Amino acid sequence: MTNKPDHTENLKFEPETKTGEQTLEAVDAQPVDAELLDEDADMEGLEGMDGMPDLDENMFAQVQEMMAKMEKVDELEKENADLRGRLGRLAADFESHRRRTQDDVSGAQDQGKAKAAEAMMPIYDALERALTMGTEDPVKLIPGVQAVQASVLRVFSGLGLEATGSVGEHFDPQWHEALQVVPGDENDIITQVYELGFKMGDKLVRPARVVVSKKQ
Repeated sequence: MTNKPDHTENLKFEPETKTGEQTLEAVDAQPVDAELLDEDADMEGLEGMDGMPDLDENMFAQVQEMMAKMEKVDELEKENADLRGRLGRLAADFESHRRRTQDDVSGAQDQGKAKAAEAMMPIYDALERALTMGTEDPVKLIPGVQAVQASVLRVFSGLGLEATGSVGEHFDPQWHEALQVVPGDENDIITQVYELGFKMGDKLVRPARVVVSKKQ
């Protein structure tokens, strides 16, 4: 019986590579997904932010402050618009009031002029009668002029004027103006009147210009 040569010693077994396994070189050679990289970067950013909680709170506080300021600006703008509207209405009311007041003043002035003219009419009538009487008889001219004078005083009295500075009246520097001083039996007595004075209550309208006596 012939012995067959044993070739088992010459056989070399090489490890087979399993289809499910890959070498490190193969893994490194494969492309990396960009989305995975972005997610990793986001995760790293979040991990970094976890170490800075004060920064998030400060930013949030700043945002809230800015929003509050913006709301305040809106409120101020609305208030400004409201004030402008009120100012416009007030200006219009003031202009209307000014016009009404001006009309009232003009009307009062015209009414005052009419009353003054009406008050002077009796004086004109008395003066006309005095001239007529003086033309017919010169002796009657003086009584006519005196009647005109009395009419004028009545008109002044109706206007609230009071005559002051008559002859024999005591001199009062508040109402009278001494143009001349003459010797007399008494001091400070009006002896002659150049111009009759008038006052309205406690207000001097025109001082009486008079001559005053001085005791020697």
